[in-house]
Amino acid sequence: MSSIRLKKSDKPFVITGPCSAETEEQMMLTAKQLHEHVNFNLLRAGIWKPRTRPDSFAGVGEMGLSWLVEAGKSIGKPTATEVANSKHVEAVLKAGVDVMWIGARTTANPFAVQEIADALKGVDVPVLIKNPINPDLDLWIGAFERLDNAGVKQLGAIHRGFSVYKPIHYRNIPSWEIPIRLTEKIPGVFLINDPSHIAGKSDFVKEVAQKAMDLNFDGLMIEAHCKPDDAWSDKDQQLTPAQLAQLFLALILRSADVSVLNQDSIHLIREKIAELDDQMFEIVSSRMRLCEDLGVYKREHNLTILQPEHWRNTLAKRIEKKEGYQLSEDFIQKLMDAIHQESIQHQMNVMNRE
Repeated sequence: MSSIRLKKSDKPFVITGPCSAETEEQMMLTAKQLHEHVNFNLLRAGIWKPRTRPDSFAGVGEMGLSWLVEAGKSIGKPTATEVANSKHVEAVLKAGVDVMWIGARTTANPFAVQEIADALKGVDVPVLIKNPINPDLDLWIGAFERLDNAGVKQLGAIHRGFSVYKPIHYRNIPSWEIPIRLTEKIPGVFLINDPSHIAGKSDFVKEVAQKAMDLNFDGLMIEAHCKPDDAWSDKDQQLTPAQLAQLFLALILRSADVSVLNQDSIHLIREKIAELDDQMFEIVSSRMRLCEDLGVYKREHNLTILQPEHWRNTLAKRIEKKEGYQLSEDFIQKLMDAIHQESIQHQMNVMNRE
């Protein structure tokens, strides 16, 4: 039985350690340096590494579990690692690792998640579930449901971003709206952010971590290595323990509790926002009624619903005015796409009406 409890706190829950356990010496040295520099909750290390290419370092395997556990004992810290199947679960429990997490590739496979859930029946151990590699909220929620059905009561989420072809800035796009949506679907979920895998480069880890704290995440999983330049996997995204300490010193922690503030002031602002929301939805509703009239016209004249050139021109006009709107191009694109899809649906309802 693990002594760790996933509890929300004013202080972020911190999981740190190397991407991979490489040698016993590396684990001990990293643990020692982390203990000297950083206040953290869990010592992590990857034991089995699901790699994209077969010639990549895939982890040292089961022998690394004892290195992780002993390194944790040497500094008085509980430990965590990733599992991908029932054999991993069995080995982790036997070794005495305190917490396990399910990786993004595994979360994307319901068969693998169910296998892990079946292996954990009757076991009191915290399990953290990373988002699937693709932005599929239902798949993420499904993993929670499978483990909950197996009786695993201590569950948490790790947001590590989503894979895209040729990412522009980060290694994985954050798509912050998806973990936010998860908190709506699973109220009170313990939510950890993984800046290392989102950033992909150590230079960007701090900015991602700050965004997560600003969004009221419960904690952070940040990779740290005694010698990142010599790391056997993901060396570009790992920090030294000293660098991690500097990150936490620079991190601004904000409160989610508004009860200590002037309630009249914040309520007044929120009331004004609510009024504008009402006006906005009334305008959108009026727009959709006009789209239905447009649908009637198109049906009467045997025209297709989608008019690509008109849509491109409409979208371009809105994007041209982004500075005046003080809105990002990305937001305008997403908003207009959503309105366009709803408009098409309204026209389709009219076009296909008996």
